[in-house]
Amino acid sequence: MLRIAKVSLAPMIAYYRAMEDSAESGVESEEAIGLRKIIHVDMDAFFASVEQRDHPELRGKPVAVGGSGGRGVVAAASYEARKFGVRSAMPSVTAKRLCPDLIFVRHRFDAYKEASRTIRKVFEHHTPHVEPLSLDEAYLDVTEDRLGIGSATRIAQLIRQEIKAKTELTASAGISYNKFLAKIASDQNKPDGMCVIRPGEGADFVAGLPIRRFHGVGPKAEEKMKRFGIATGADLAAKDITFLRENFGSFADYLYRAARGIDLRPVRAHRERKSVGGERTFSEDISSGAQLRETLANITDIVWERIENAKARGRTVTLKMKYTDFQSMTRSKSLPDWVAGKEEFAEIGRELLDEALPLRLPIRLMGLTLSNLEGVEDKSPPKDTAQLSLL
Repeated sequence: MLRIAKVSLAPMIAYYRAMEDSAESGVESEEAIGLRKIIHVDMDAFFASVEQRDHPELRGKPVAVGGSGGRGVVAAASYEARKFGVRSAMPSVTAKRLCPDLIFVRHRFDAYKEASRTIRKVFEHHTPHVEPLSLDEAYLDVTEDRLGIGSATRIAQLIRQEIKAKTELTASAGISYNKFLAKIASDQNKPDGMCVIRPGEGADFVAGLPIRRFHGVGPKAEEKMKRFGIATGADLAAKDITFLRENFGSFADYLYRAARGIDLRPVRAHRERKSVGGERTFSEDISSGAQLRETLANITDIVWERIENAKARGRTVTLKMKYTDFQSMTRSKSLPDWVAGKEEFAEIGRELLDEALPLRLPIRLMGLTLSNLEGVEDKSPPKDTAQLSLL
């Protein structure tokens, strides 16, 4: 049971008064503090759970979605596999070493997208204010819900029940008065759990968290913070904004607010795309001109379909390649007017590739992106580029 902290909102209001003229603060108004009802829903081991649902023989067993070869990467791991330390983005050879009985299955994105569409409909049954982060997680603002239920906790319970009934999958939910706290809460009681952080509890809740639980704090940032004696949210809250800016630059303002449980970002149902693109990681490194051109043609077909679906128009085409030493190379070309169509898009991609040849090393990844877009609403998960395949 969560303990209610006696925390005044005065420090929050004072801080935002000092920051209100700063474009980076992203503040709407002081009156917004504590008034929103935000739910963060995160599906439990989504890809792996879909595979276990559709293949009963996999239930209760350690499962990894991804390629099992030497260059394979784990896209998702079941909770049975996670007990052995298997995690997403881990090389498959490492995962197999940690869990010798690990079962690899190839991804089926059509199945994951179909489940995601069903889940999205459940969200929209309760609120139009849905901000998807990926196929398996989203923020919902239920300050004013469609069914007039009023209680964000009750709405989260109903959403989880409806998802389970319609997809046979479990979801975890975090409920709070802002996005930062709701996201932290959704991870608190996984899998198939809920956590509520009420107004007044945020700073106290955050104070006891390991710094690594803060969204955006990776291994390097954690290591740097520990050198300054920052291991928990309370340690971070003890540092003033001047210290944080001197040592963490543009990351400082986020850290200052997060340590106090402050986040006034609204849930945005529609985002403006910055780019539309895709990339492919290869099972084997490639270097020959013929292979590169064939691969580029395949990527172009997929990316242009996404561009048409988004009704996007852009002026800049960017080719990205990653060498076997993991160094990346990008080349771009911008036009005075919109890219006219698929043929021009493909031609520019080929020109950029020809300029890069011969390659200094074979490559393990290639991507193509259209950017400098005319403003279009993005109703899909807000990722600038998507992985075309995990091989």
